[in-house]
Formats: sequence, C-alpha cells, structure tokens
Amino acid sequence: MEAKRRANLGESVRIVLMMLMWAQLMQFVCAQPVHAWSWIPSDEDIRKYRNSWNPFSHGPILHTAVDLQPKGQSLLRPFIFSQIGEHSFDNRFRFFSDRKSGPVHLYSVQEPSLEFAYGVTDHIQFGATSSLQSFWARENGKVDTDTGPGDTSLAIKYRPIVQDPDSWRPSVTLFNHIVLPTGKWTGTSRPPGGFAPIARFPATRFGEVALTEGIMARKNLRPFRVQAGVFYTYAAPGSEGRETTYTGDLVNTRLAFEHILNGKTGFGYGLELVTLHGLAWRADGHAINRGQRSGFSIIGLEPTIQWRFGDTNFVGAAGVLFTVAGQNAIESI
Repeated sequence: MEAKRRANLGESVRIVLMMLMWAQLMQFVCAQPVHAWSWIPSDEDIRKYRNSWNPFSHGPILHTAVDLQPKGQSLLRPFIFSQIGEHSFDNRFRFFSDRKSGPVHLYSVQEPSLEFAYGVTDHIQFGATSSLQSFWARENGKVDTDTGPGDTSLAIKYRPIVQDPDSWRPSVTLFNHIVLPTGKWTGTSRPPGGFAPIARFPATRFGEVALTEGIMARKNLRPFRVQAGVFYTYAAPGSEGRETTYTGDLVNTRLAFEHILNGKTGFGYGLELVTLHGLAWRADGHAINRGQRSGFSIIGLEPTIQWRFGDTNFVGAAGVLFTVAGQNAIESI
C-alpha cells in the first residue's frame, strides 16, 4: 500500500509539472510573431493605453487584475476577509430564500491575506499570495476551532493583447496558478466545507495542491470599467492514511463592473458576480472519493466601493459578498 501511495503521489507531481510545462510552452509559442500578427503588444500599443482614461484606484476585490505591473514595478495588497455561515443548500440548486438552517455554523477570517505582484516584463507578471486564518465552527453540537497559516499561491500572468482605447479591443490576459498546501504542512486544520473564505482567488480547497489555468479580459469605457474571467482548477491526488484521495475539479468565474465617480480621487462603486462550481469529475479520469461527489455550486454578488488615499500610491476598497444561490454548499456572507 505504501508503494502504491508513493506511486500515486509521483503520478500527481508529474501531472502538475507536465501541465505547467505545456502552459508555459503554449505561452511561448503564442508570444512568437505569426505572419503580420504578433502576440506581444507593441510599445506604441502600451504607450497609447497607458495615456488613455484609467484612473488610479483599487479595482475589483474578488478578481485578480487583468492588467499587469510595468516592468520592474511591484505592488503589495493586504486584505482582511471574514465569513459568517449559518445556513446551507441541499442537493437541489436553490435561491437563498430556500436555504436551510445549519447543520454547520461557521465563522472564519483571513487576517490578513497578502498579495504580492512584480512586473517581470511589460507582458509577464509574477505573483504570490499567502495568509493567516482563523475559524470557529459548530456542527451537530461539536465545536472545532483553529488558527494558523493558510495555503500559498504562486501565479504567472501573460498579457498577449492590450486594449485599444479607440476601439472595442479589450485587454486579454492568460493566468497560470499553483497552490501549495502550506497550511496543511504547518498543521492548520481544514475549515468545514474545505474552503477558506471565498475571497482568496481563485477559490480552491484548503490543504490541496491545485493547478489553475484561466483567461481574463478587461475593457475601459469611461466612466465604466468591466472585466471578466473563467478559471479551471485541477486538484492533485491527496492521501489519508494509506488511501489515495480524489476530489472533483473546480471552475471559478468572475464578472466585475466599476463606475468611477471621481477620476482624481479614484472614488467609485462596483458590483462583482462570483461563482464557484465543484465538478463531478476530474481531468485525470479518477473517480471522486472525497468531498461532494455529485458536485456543488455557489453564486454570489458583492457590492463594493473603492477610493484613493489623497495624492498617494495607497488605495482601498471594501465590499460584502452575499450568497444568492447554491447547491450542496454553505450559504454565507
């Protein structure tokens, strides 16, 4: 059994490495000139976009930025996310008005979640995110609580298309992301439901090695900004004792709308649509033996406000995410 467990672990590592290699190879191929079309924006395209209307402000909270940091420039974004869940959805897709009380009462917080990003070039950005998290939960009269480090995310973004302010062409960015289960490695318990607050992007199960590929787009239409993205997450096989565990793959989607009321102060409001879907299958073909085997779904809406602190490089944002519908999931805010 031990030899089988090691073989499965080796298989999962090889799958993750192969997917990363293919993703980077495809990006390299796409970045090469093809006849008259080039998948590397020209200096003129970037200059034109940077001189167009795009006030300095925070942007969406629950969606990673589509645009990249300029070469050599970095950012640090600390967040505090909290979650309160006292209701749940059953095996039928229902709106929040049909939610049921319990059986899990969950209170959790990320304190803080830290995101770092650095512009490697004008077309490629490296990012890393980690957090400290706490939760308190009661299920069927049993209370569980813990505080400790969360998982760590590493991401590479590649932007082959930059938007043209004089046409409908949007910015398009490819997203490559891997989660390392540093929370599990340091002994942090998994919260009920298996997820930290949905705010960590993309939402993945706590304590799992996960690989995400996604595509994002953004367009500025003064005084509005709109961006969207879809992301597929493959979870590597895990283990419990001598048994290899398999959970379903995940799909995250995001749609964010911003209305900038004051370009100088960056003040505005927004609305973000967030969905998280647990699939009933895996990309590697293994049968699911952990988690929601029939899948799950969560749909939420978050109204937000954003602003800039005077004439500085500091910006802020706040919002509340409301669950509007779901299936086989905790209903929370």
